[in-house]
Amino acid sequence: MISLLTRLAGVFSQLSVLSFGGGNAILPELQRQVVGVNSWATPDQFHTLFGLSQAAPGPNLMIVTLVGWHVAGLLGALVATLAMIGPSALLAVVATRLWHGLRERPWQQRVQAALTPVSAGLVAAGALFAVRTSAATTTGTVIVVAATALALTRRFHPLALLGTGAACGLLVTVI
Repeated sequence: MISLLTRLAGVFSQLSVLSFGGGNAILPELQRQVVGVNSWATPDQFHTLFGLSQAAPGPNLMIVTLVGWHVAGLLGALVATLAMIGPSALLAVVATRLWHGLRERPWQQRVQAALTPVSAGLVAAGALFAVRTSAATTTGTVIVVAATALALTRRFHPLALLGTGAACGLLVTVI
């Protein structure tokens, strides 16, 4: 059990450092680690855990806690969550202090400008993962396309789109 918890901590602490583009930026690598590298879940189990994490209120990275729970119960959930939060929080505190100390340097704006497209690319990869997961069925594809079209052409609140999409998905499964 200790070696399993150590592996969980190692995987999630590495992902933590990569998640500076936001939690969704690491979803493709998270899936690769959980399904492909460590075989902690099947693709279907991972998609179910992802769906649960998105449906539940709270942070986007709730999937980390669910994966930890799936792999090693309550202790696994705790280890995975702390490993995901700890390194990035520590890095953020240190980087913020350094960044403010160097704010007058001319290269600072160039570094900040260079990190923007990297973050955007990581978030886009996470969004693509979410679309692939959600569009696994014809109904899911229709909901994804409709929600995307409405988000891009109208000023709908994201929660309204989320709620409407969930209601449509539920309605289709009931009928």
